[in-house]
Amino acid sequence: MPGVTHDDAPRLADLMPWSVAPVRLGRAWPAAPDAASLKARWDALVKAEGPDREALFEPTRARTLHSAVGQLPGRPTGTERLLRACGPCPEPVRVLHSPFDERWLIPDHRLIDAARPELWRVADDHQVFVVESAGEPAGPVLLATSLLPLVRPGRVRPLYRRPGGTEPNVAPGLLEHLTARLGHPVTAPDLLAWILTAARPDLTVPLTGDPRCWARGVERGRRVLWLLRRDGDRPRLPGGRRPYVRAPLPPRPLTLRYDRDEESLHLDEGRISPVPPEAWDFEAAGARVLESWFRARTAEGEPGTLTAVRPAAWPQAWTSELLELITVLALLAEVRPRRGEPVTPAPVTAAALHRAGVLPVPAAARRPASVLGGHEEGPEGQLALI
Repeated sequence: MPGVTHDDAPRLADLMPWSVAPVRLGRAWPAAPDAASLKARWDALVKAEGPDREALFEPTRARTLHSAVGQLPGRPTGTERLLRACGPCPEPVRVLHSPFDERWLIPDHRLIDAARPELWRVADDHQVFVVESAGEPAGPVLLATSLLPLVRPGRVRPLYRRPGGTEPNVAPGLLEHLTARLGHPVTAPDLLAWILTAARPDLTVPLTGDPRCWARGVERGRRVLWLLRRDGDRPRLPGGRRPYVRAPLPPRPLTLRYDRDEESLHLDEGRISPVPPEAWDFEAAGARVLESWFRARTAEGEPGTLTAVRPAAWPQAWTSELLELITVLALLAEVRPRRGEPVTPAPVTAAALHRAGVLPVPAAARRPASVLGGHEEGPEGQLALI
């Protein structure tokens, strides 16, 4: 929604006060674009012994084969030290690895330097994770995903503080204040939709007391959220604009190029069209999204490392994912906010929120919920208390 020129828009950090630092893997091999490679990597790790297992694991100061850590919340993985680990690979889970790049992860606490258990505790079908990506010359200010985000370096702000979509991560009293200003109920998902379309690169979020402006922003934000989450009905471009494979993709494409005149994407001799220029030009994290996505699936891992274990041929699933990504980027380009739009009418400023008692946010609102149901297994099978 429209930006503002004044400096009194409230900060995202005050509107959604609880945030968590991003997950830090510490090693690349526990994540991959396909789940089968992860299972093969795990098998190679547990079959290796002594120094060979240690070299494959790639130890850091935070994690070695001797590290004693508990299970990730909700993930029934082993808790013995990796030095003695055996058995099948924990079932990989889908994650948002980088902007617009969904991959698979082995959800084992022993493999991850900083797993952020507080994020895993609130990850469920109701949750939406908002990921900061400010400071870039181009691309979205915020991302939103239903998957656990591994995107770095921005902080992660869950929409809900507890599982089941309960206790919104919103400044206490803010929803009630906006409800009074706008004259109709405002929910946490409404606020999130507005934030996605109104947030500025400095991570301030102009709010409005104008009902029509609010309704337009929320409607556009809901569309952005649907495209970012990609859940429910799959997005489609209108007939005649939908991308299709026009020439079969080779078993292992190595190059990617775009023909702007023909609006076609070439993977070696393979060809996909039509691909709108807006999809090809879409950037995040300072790079074209389609180029980054392709590079992650064709990069050769260093020989002798687990990252070198990858598909022998391009999986059909990647082609389907690429077609959907092209569609999402093209549709997002149509609805994402344009910078430099007119001033937001009837602004709800930070000063107004201070006068209403919404700000400053209580310290407890910046901390995770202290009591959660369920048991978590600690190191070596011990019961973890939370």
